Amino acid sequence: MLVVLGIIWFYLRRMAMENDGEMPLFKGLELPTGSFTLKQIKAATRNFDPENKIGEGGFGPVYKGVLPDGSMIAVKQLSSKSKQGNREFVNEIGMISALQHPNLVKLYGCCIEGNQLLLIYEYMENNSLARALFGPEGLKLELDWRNRRKICIGIARGLAYLHEESMLKIVHRDIKTTNVLLDKDLNAKISDFGLAKLDEEENTHISTRIAGTMGYMAPEYAMRGYLTDKADVYSFGVVTLEIVSGKSNANCRPKEDFIYLLDWAYVLQENGALLELVDPALGTNFSVEEAQQMLNLALVCTNPSPTLRPAMSTVVSMLEGHTPIQVPTMKITRTESMELRFRSFEKLSQDGHSQAVSMDGPWADSSLSMQSSREDGHSHSTTARLLGND
Repeated sequence: MLVVLGIIWFYLRRMAMENDGEMPLFKGLELPTGSFTLKQIKAATRNFDPENKIGEGGFGPVYKGVLPDGSMIAVKQLSSKSKQGNREFVNEIGMISALQHPNLVKLYGCCIEGNQLLLIYEYMENNSLARALFGPEGLKLELDWRNRRKICIGIARGLAYLHEESMLKIVHRDIKTTNVLLDKDLNAKISDFGLAKLDEEENTHISTRIAGTMGYMAPEYAMRGYLTDKADVYSFGVVTLEIVSGKSNANCRPKEDFIYLLDWAYVLQENGALLELVDPALGTNFSVEEAQQMLNLALVCTNPSPTLRPAMSTVVSMLEGHTPIQVPTMKITRTESMELRFRSFEKLSQDGHSQAVSMDGPWADSSLSMQSSREDGHSHSTTARLLGND
């Protein structure tokens, strides 16, 4: 599979140069996954009928389709003009074709024909976790406590497989609620491996260009390009906070009110009031013990020091109650401007309001994604500001 992946990437680069950056052709390539014709995909999606559009990602729309045997599919159409899209296309095929796990979305195949780059996935009836938690009325789901906990454990198991159990050790790099999909039974499946990186065991870390989503990136990665599987652990911690609270970590108020959910969690922990983060929509229909456990785990996973974050297999063990969770006390030195932000977020929490995020389908991303082409591992100054470093 790796050999084929290398061939595809080499072919992409060569054809891009020969075609002055235009979308390269893939004729004659044997891909490590199933192949569909454009005719089949057009028939399945009714020629990409707008009524079948279920999402819009950074690299193109996603359509619902039905195969002749009645199987439902999701078709991700990558823009023919996006060089980054080409890279993600190759990465997605190479990575996910070698991975099989109940908590990873299944890639059925691809279509490379003319100027079309299409990825065909299993269809996920309940769309993305982002829409389930933050979507507008009529689209968001009323997730009870049992399902929230099940989703959290599912994400943890999927990441444990990527980091420790699969033949290829992989760092996803973009774990967030829009990249977690939910099937008809609300089982969580990690999707979108376009930014994933192989984690070679002999390397202690990977120095790489920064690519991911603000609010979910670990500080050592966002600031220095220092990448290990602990970056995914950090992102998982943020997502866990969002699942318990029903609020988005990327939820932004006017400039003077800007604050991240994670900041507020540290303040509440310092005050011994962490359970105030639990989604008011749950009322009293949740386990106080399990909620405290999940919130403590989220803080352990988002520890500023990557070496103090647990491995994902340990996270699974913690969630299942086999391993105790010890949360380090985080003392935060707050400036006057930070105090204003904290008070505004507290008011927002008391009001019970959260900013609605319009999620039309999987891969629809309302948060700020960033790509840095700099190879020296340094991020722009805005990165530091958005991560909450004054």
